[in-house]
Amino acid sequence: MDEEIVELLARRAGLDKALAEFRDDVLAAARQTATVTQKLNAPTDPRVEPWPAMRPGDGL
Repeated sequence: MDEEIVELLARRAGLDKALAEFRDDVLAAARQTATVTQKLNAPTDPRVEPWPAMRPGDGL
């Protein structure tokens, strides 16, 4: 990700203080997030749930 875009997104998210104090960490987190999201596979069938349906009372 471009550093300018990361800074803009961080400011829009209210992370001004984190960006000012820990700029390198915010940039590293953005790079890591971009890498992980590229590896995720979106379901091809919209009816498929990524995990079992949550039902009230199960497991109690």
